[in-house]
Amino acid sequence: QVQLVESGGGLVQTGGSLRLSCAASGSMFVINVMGWYRQTPGNQRELVTTITRSGGTNYADSVQGRFTISRGNAKNTVYLQMDSLKPEDTAVYYCNAKGYYTDGLSDFTSWGQGTQVTVSS
Repeated sequence: QVQLVESGGGLVQTGGSLRLSCAASGSMFVINVMGWYRQTPGNQRELVTTITRSGGTNYADSVQGRFTISRGNAKNTVYLQMDSLKPEDTAVYYCNAKGYYTDGLSDFTSWGQGTQVTVSS
């Protein structure tokens, strides 16, 4: 099973920056897409950004131009650089990975445990 471990959340003032990291571990797997989602109490989890194995990116309109997603050289690590943070960015951020297992070629979708980001006004 592919496990995702996130780090880097915390408290920051409006206009500040944070960098989240997510590392995937396991065996015999290939990740096609990694991304970040966020969720606030009482609301559904929403897409923030994704990056494909080839480096293609997609951003929610609300973070376009402020957040940057990138992958590590090993392709199993993803980073989220968050700049010009706003109070409305406050949420629990979840790492997500989609891919397949090379032993049986079955697909998987994995989630991290979530990391809290709080932006104070």
